[in-house]
Amino acid sequence: MAGDITTIARPYAEAVYKLARETDSVESWSAALSLLATIADDPDMARQIANPTAPRERLRDLILDICGPDLPPQARNLVGLLAENARLEAISEIARLFDDLRVKQRGLRQVTVRSAYPLEAAEETRLIEVLRTHLGAEIELTVEEDPGLLGGVEIHAGDLVIDDSVRGKLQRLATQLQF
Repeated sequence: MAGDITTIARPYAEAVYKLARETDSVESWSAALSLLATIADDPDMARQIANPTAPRERLRDLILDICGPDLPPQARNLVGLLAENARLEAISEIARLFDDLRVKQRGLRQVTVRSAYPLEAAEETRLIEVLRTHLGAEIELTVEEDPGLLGGVEIHAGDLVIDDSVRGKLQRLATQLQF
């Protein structure tokens, strides 16, 4: 499902980003999308958005009411368009993809590394060098510790995922062994 929502959200994010660049409003769009994502990610709101019987107009109005009058008109139009096309569930992914485009345009890639154990400074530095070469951009690295990986690392850079964790290897082996 995550791939599906990204496929749905990508054209919206790209169109909004193009508009934001043309109107020199990238930062205000980023703030508006962040607010919309926060609202859409609320568990109660997410349940309503996922409910196929919830009237789209009511959801649109509810989101816009929560945002208040400070939400720019074009962002209000986006909410209306998403509601009309039954795509409100894509708001958070649109915000994430928009932010990825914004960061990428600055020549900076945000990369999250999940490691079973804390990384030493030298390991982080080496990882940044390798990723800079591989991705062709400056790297902003976030390291998260996840003992559930058992060993190794998972690297997330936008749509790129490199899973070199022990858990990932075991899952791939289990899949191969199933008949």
